[in-house]
Amino acid sequence: MKSSTLRALAATLVTAATMGAAAACGNDNTNNNGYGVPPEASTFDPGQGGNAPYGGDAGDATVRPPTEAGPPSCPDSLKLCAETFTFPYGGETSVELRGNYRAGAWTMGDAMTHSGSVWTVSVEVPWDQPVQYKFYVNGSMWETNPTQPMTTDDAGDRNNLAAPITCPGDYTCASPPVPPPGVFDWRDAVIYFTFIDRFNTGTTTAPRCNVSGSETTATSSTNYLGGNWAGVTEKITSNYFTNLGVNVLWITVPVKNADDVIGAGVQCDGSGNCSSNGHEYSAYHGYWPGDPTTVEPCFGTQQDLKDLVTAAHTAKIKVLFDYAMVHVHTSSTVYTQNVSSGWFTPFCQCGGSCAQEQYNTTCWFAPYLAHYDYTNPAASAFTTNAALSLVTTYGNDAFRLDAIKQVDQSWLLGLRSAITSQILPSEMPQQRFYMVGETYDFQNRALIASLINPATMLDGQFDFPLRIRLIEGILMRSTQNMLTPDDTSWSRNAPPGMQGIQQFMDGTSSATSNDSYYGATAVMSTFVGNADLPRSIHFAEDTLPSWLSSSADNGQTNGWESAEPALETEQAVYDRLANAFGLLMTNKGAPLIYYGDEIGMPGAGDPDNRRMMPWSGYNQPQQTLLARMQALGQLRAAHPAMRRGNRTTLDVTEDLWVYQMSTASGDPTPDTVYVAINRSDNDLTTTALPAGLTEQLTMQPEGASPVTIPARQTRIFK
Repeated sequence: MKSSTLRALAATLVTAATMGAAAACGNDNTNNNGYGVPPEASTFDPGQGGNAPYGGDAGDATVRPPTEAGPPSCPDSLKLCAETFTFPYGGETSVELRGNYRAGAWTMGDAMTHSGSVWTVSVEVPWDQPVQYKFYVNGSMWETNPTQPMTTDDAGDRNNLAAPITCPGDYTCASPPVPPPGVFDWRDAVIYFTFIDRFNTGTTTAPRCNVSGSETTATSSTNYLGGNWAGVTEKITSNYFTNLGVNVLWITVPVKNADDVIGAGVQCDGSGNCSSNGHEYSAYHGYWPGDPTTVEPCFGTQQDLKDLVTAAHTAKIKVLFDYAMVHVHTSSTVYTQNVSSGWFTPFCQCGGSCAQEQYNTTCWFAPYLAHYDYTNPAASAFTTNAALSLVTTYGNDAFRLDAIKQVDQSWLLGLRSAITSQILPSEMPQQRFYMVGETYDFQNRALIASLINPATMLDGQFDFPLRIRLIEGILMRSTQNMLTPDDTSWSRNAPPGMQGIQQFMDGTSSATSNDSYYGATAVMSTFVGNADLPRSIHFAEDTLPSWLSSSADNGQTNGWESAEPALETEQAVYDRLANAFGLLMTNKGAPLIYYGDEIGMPGAGDPDNRRMMPWSGYNQPQQTLLARMQALGQLRAAHPAMRRGNRTTLDVTEDLWVYQMSTASGDPTPDTVYVAINRSDNDLTTTALPAGLTEQLTMQPEGASPVTIPARQTRIFK
């Protein structure tokens, strides 16, 4: 085993002016300003989109200043205001405030502090709600404050009464209540991205597709490779996902694509000059929709898709359909029959002649992908109704809305309204229909948050700002200062390593904490790997590979090389990836597993990061990682504190973070766990853990303090 070295990040990111990929989507070139990278890196490559290279967000060259943080977003029913209560001192030894200001506070209140002639305590009370309260004195007597207003409750008891208060601009948000029995809590979600064509080939009557002119590399291809819905169903019924703790399957776009044509990748320079990137692609990825009213025969039959959803629901797994609604392929009848009716915007190449704005809802990702004009009511109704038809026909529980930043917001508002009025009323009990978007930006949380409102728009988005910090802090073990949160100039004023991650996640207030930034009812999807980026395992190598320039590199420079990255063999590399998942699996959010990351699949940029999933021949480190992923998934399922708990940091250094996760007061399943993550290649110790705990991954007693956390390991104590 090679000795590990801590590495500082490159001082600047390398501009990927020559990078190219298949057109069909917006830019995921991480050296484009629109995605939260240094402003001097202005190259736009529409062939490297938000679901690169086939259906992501078009970038923009506008450098937006960070948005000043305000209070977190939540409905009035979850808002809390600080209020101070007093009780006159009369020789008491202890006084405790009790009342209905929070769940359980009549039986376990808050201790007051004596100073001079008064006892005081400050607690959070519900927004604009009266509060009844009393004082529990000397551990045995109930008293009221005669100087404060009084009321009589339903049982005839006399209590003090505090008038309703509001605190605009200075409130915090309570955790949402646990939904009633039978209603899925999306905070419990663990999502697995089954990239259909590359996941597994099952038995079906559908033909295997082959598109002449597409390209093949030594490890991957831009042609169809034969994965299908039946292959996913086989893995559902064999409990592959259940063993991982997965309860949500994200499947690639199921609608009919332009599956018999090829398309050239598009690359644009910083001056708006665009040309082919020299490679041809097919629609195996699903992001070249042709007819959203029917399903893709290359992935199977309609019955195959129904069988997949039925099998998933039987296994208590939700199904999330990817939905591509930005554009339609120009070879389709949807385009040819409606272009004269104003359904599409005039051609303007993203990154080329189009003005790049924060929300460019008109530009085309490629000359053959016509952008819907959703100011046209007929076009908007067509794709909205197609989405509703998928739900009513196949029964999916959620949508990933592709390149949502590039869609006129009226469409998103209309889809949410239609689901609320037409889908949910027929459900018993009524479920939450989850919609997640992808806004590819590592720094601008305000931009990501602008599309999140579970009542009217998205429930959440993929958490790119957290992802880049996990890559740097845990996988790369960087010793360089971490990115300053929300600074789109990409300054680095945050502490390095685990301290930087802790500072970003905890924040200095609820307004800056990443846990609450997007609103109390939002459910963000946290991740380390996806289809746009190099396989995560390579960021964890002892020395960063030469083809990766930084934590934001999309690996496109190596996506077509003849000598692609090989399977990693060192256990330390897999341990680091397990640590990143250890953090995700023990915190709020819906963790995403990109297919193959659970076994450390190798791969550079697209298309190399989309190799066919292997189902045998795993080396020992792969087997160890898979077992760890299964254990983490099962622990998350068993502990609500790991899914919806509040975090308290107990100890943090550059290499070690120790924290407590506890469910909120009043949670129907009270739970507390303790987590320690050591990114170092050396064993580290902590004195922050309480005594008497058992480590849940190894089922070993923690031992005497100080407790040792082994090198490159996550430990979870109960």
